[in-house]
Amino acid sequence: MTKGAIAVVLHAHLPYVRSAAPGSLEEDWFFQALLESYLPLLEMLEQTSTDPTCTPRITIGLSPTLLSLLSDADLKQRFPGWLNQRLDLLTHADPALKDASEHLQATIERHRKGWLRCNGDLIARFSELQSKDVVDLLTCGATHGYLPLLRHHPEAIRGQLRTAVREHQRLIGERPLGIWLPECAYYEGLDHWMRDAGLRYAVLDAHGLLHARPRPRYGVYAPICSRNGVAFFGRDSNATLPVWSAKDGYPGHPQYREFHRDLGWDLPIERLAPLGLTQPRPLSLKLHRVTDHGVSLDRKKPYQPSVAAQQVRDHAAHYLKGRRLQLDQLSVAMDAAPLLVAPFDAELFGHWWFEGPAFLGEVFRQGARENVAFTHLREVLNKSGQLQLCDPSPSSWGQGGYHNYWLNETNSWVVPEWERASEAMVSRCSRGVARERDLELLKQAARELLLMQSSDWSFILRAGTTTDLARERIERHRQRFWRLMDAMDGNEELPEQWLRQIEADDRLFPLIQPVDWSKTGN
Repeated sequence: MTKGAIAVVLHAHLPYVRSAAPGSLEEDWFFQALLESYLPLLEMLEQTSTDPTCTPRITIGLSPTLLSLLSDADLKQRFPGWLNQRLDLLTHADPALKDASEHLQATIERHRKGWLRCNGDLIARFSELQSKDVVDLLTCGATHGYLPLLRHHPEAIRGQLRTAVREHQRLIGERPLGIWLPECAYYEGLDHWMRDAGLRYAVLDAHGLLHARPRPRYGVYAPICSRNGVAFFGRDSNATLPVWSAKDGYPGHPQYREFHRDLGWDLPIERLAPLGLTQPRPLSLKLHRVTDHGVSLDRKKPYQPSVAAQQVRDHAAHYLKGRRLQLDQLSVAMDAAPLLVAPFDAELFGHWWFEGPAFLGEVFRQGARENVAFTHLREVLNKSGQLQLCDPSPSSWGQGGYHNYWLNETNSWVVPEWERASEAMVSRCSRGVARERDLELLKQAARELLLMQSSDWSFILRAGTTTDLARERIERHRQRFWRLMDAMDGNEELPEQWLRQIEADDRLFPLIQPVDWSKTGN
C-alpha cells in the first residue's frame, strides 16, 4: 500500500446576494451554483460514501454568507421555479442538440427531485456527511473579507472571525476547528486572532509554508504549527494543476462541456421575455463541447454525454497514477507519510467544469485500485504527532502570490473606506450604547460593515467584470453603515420603514455581537 494520502479541499463561497430581486443576475449566481456545483457534489459524496469499494474523504469550507443563502426560506421557495424555467427553455433547443438537451433535462430533473426530497435543506446534508466522517467542514471569514488589508484595526479581524464561527455553529450545529482563510491570505500575527476565535488549522498557498521560518523540513508535504498553536497546510501544485487549469488541465479537453456557449445567448429575445430578460445572458443551459480552443463559439460541436463520461474515467485514472508516482517518490525521501493537499474553489467542480463532480467521484472509486488513499485535514491532525514549529510567511493564492490582486489601481480606493468605518465601529463598540434601540442599530451597522468588507467586490473590480455591480454594493453598504452610525450619534432620525427594509435586505448573522469590535473584545 502506498504511504501517504491526498487531501482534497474545496472552498464553497458566494457573496451575500439575498437582496437581489427574483430573476436578477445575482440570484442566478446562487441558483447556478446550487444546480451545477453544490447539489452534484452532495449527490456524489452521498453515493460514494455508501459504496463499499471506496472511502471518500474531503474537506469543504462553507462560507458564512453561503450558509446564510442556503438557509434562506425565500430563496429555497424560488429555486424550483427557476429550475422549471430552464426545463421549459430546453424544449426550444436546436434538434441537432437532442442528446445534449435530453441529458441536461435529466440532470436538472434529478437535482430538482433531490432538492424536493430534502426540502431544500442542503445544510443538513452537509452536516450528515460530517457526522459520518466523510467531510470535514471549515468556516471562512464572515463575509470573505481580505484579512491582511483589514489588519490596521485588529478588532475588524476579530469581528470577521468570531462572527463566522458563531454563524457556523448556529447553522451546522458544531463549532468549526478549521478555516479557509479568504483567498488563503495570511499575514504575520493572524494566527493570534484565529486562535482567539477557536480556530486551529487552515490552508495556505505553497509559499506560505516554503518561506516559513524556519523552512519546514518536509516542505508542503506535512502540516506545520505556528507559535500560537495553529496548524497550516500547504497547497501542492502537482496535485492541483491537472484539475484547475482550463488550458493545460483536464477541464479544457475537447470532449468536455463548453462553459461559454449557452442557450441564453442563442435563443431569440422573445423566448427569454417570460424570464423578465430584456437582453441575452447565460442561463446555465450549455449544450456544446469545448471542441477546440481555437474554434469560435458559433462553431462549437454538440456535447456528447457518453463520450465525456468515458473521458472522465480516463482522466481520473491518469490523475491517480500521477499522485501514486508522486507519493512513492516522496515516501523514499521522507521518514513520515507524505500528504498531498489539493485545494480548489468548489465551483470549479460543476459550474466551471461540468464534469468535475463526476471526476471526483471516479477518483474516489478508483483510488483503492490505484493504491491511493484519501483523508481530510481534521483526520490528519488527529493522527499526527508533534508538528514542526514554524512561522508561516505572508501569502495568498491570488495572482502574484501576495496581496496585489486586492490592492491595486482598480480597487485600492476602498481600503481607506474600510479603515475609516472600522475605526468608527471600534470606537462606538468600545464606548457601548445606553439604549436598546441603539444596540439594534449597532448590530445592523456591524452587518453593513462586514458586507462592505467582502473581498468579492475588490476581486470583481480588478477582474473588470460587472464592476458597476461591485461599486454599487460597496457604496450601498457604506452609506447604510454611516447612516446608522449618525442615527446613534443623534445626527439623523431614521424612518422606521427604512430600517425595516435594510434589515430585510441584509438579514444575515442574527447572533452578531458588537462587543467583538470593542477594544477589549469581552
